[in-house]
Amino acid sequence: MKILTVLTYYRPHTSGLTIYVERLTKSLVKLGHEVTVLTSQYDESLPREEIQDGVRIIRAPVLFRISKGVIMPTFGWLAWKLVSKHDVVHLHLPQFDAAGVALRGRILKKPTLITYHCDLLLPKSFFNRIINAVVHFMNYLAGMIADRIGAYTDDFAAHSPFLQRFKEKVRVILPPVVMPAASTEAIKVYISETNPAGNSPVIGMATRFATEKGVEILINALPIVMESFPNAMVLYAGQYQDVMGENAYFQKLLPSIQSYQEKGQWRFLGILKPEEMTLFYNSLDVLVVPSLNSTETFGLVQIEAMLQGTPSIASNLPGVRVPPQLTGMGEVVPIGDAAALGEAIVKIVEHPDKYQGSQEEIKNTFDPLVNAAAYEKIYIELIKDLI
Repeated sequence: MKILTVLTYYRPHTSGLTIYVERLTKSLVKLGHEVTVLTSQYDESLPREEIQDGVRIIRAPVLFRISKGVIMPTFGWLAWKLVSKHDVVHLHLPQFDAAGVALRGRILKKPTLITYHCDLLLPKSFFNRIINAVVHFMNYLAGMIADRIGAYTDDFAAHSPFLQRFKEKVRVILPPVVMPAASTEAIKVYISETNPAGNSPVIGMATRFATEKGVEILINALPIVMESFPNAMVLYAGQYQDVMGENAYFQKLLPSIQSYQEKGQWRFLGILKPEEMTLFYNSLDVLVVPSLNSTETFGLVQIEAMLQGTPSIASNLPGVRVPPQLTGMGEVVPIGDAAALGEAIVKIVEHPDKYQGSQEEIKNTFDPLVNAAAYEKIYIELIKDLI
């Protein structure tokens, strides 16, 4: 089967969405399918076309940007060309161009599937309100045209205004999560390098430094944690500088962070490779996901951490609260409540045995091949419906 996957940003761009799609496309290749990714050449240094792990990647040149969106003059022509040569079109929303690609699928009689990853909620401004409205409208059109829509969890599907509009099309498929192994010695070396003072406990956060991620909630929770654990420290994995549209947010929080950096209690690690992420999770006592809105719908990092035996604390957001609830490996706290987050961190650090789950069961549940096989089943159903 020839599968065309379309999304605005793909690897090496780092986000939960791009990691999800990378895992899915690689797994579909393992299942014997031909997979092509149509995406943006958001960085001019990236090749227009290449093959990675059996996945063909075609990048449309970017003429200019509007907020976090990109304008690609040749995208439409590439979409026509590629849709016509593939058996199935798989779109990943939010995406401004999705409606146009879905329409091409309908015209060319190609089954079209959407995976709805999250809502688009840009930082508040008059201009961003316009962008939000336009993208929401285009997503809605894509949903109208598409044959099926994939969601991460029943919880998010039941609370998402977008998914509620298309209940009959929605199919819930848990996201793909896989982590490389790490030796005990490698973990010891990593801990000695990232935490040479032996600070304890170690609180982790793994995400882009963005407004919706709630970094300030963790900052405000730290005084509560340090009442019980004066030597607590934060390890932050992910892009924290030059994040598109987030420089003002970073500069706003930087003075507070620097006060902890000066005491050796906050360390930025930058973007880590998968094998480094395994070491990172093993160095933590707890991972926190204090996200503030529905741009976060699950938090793949929670399952990644749990696969290493590390519990998580999630905001009480639809979908995001599912990993701790499903596995028993963590706590759920009210959205934006720094005091509750601080208390939950203390609770987990003081009673770690209460938050241990079956890593083997988690691994099997979130196996990328299981995720890919579920989508494969939908592709086959849709193709049969056209015959």
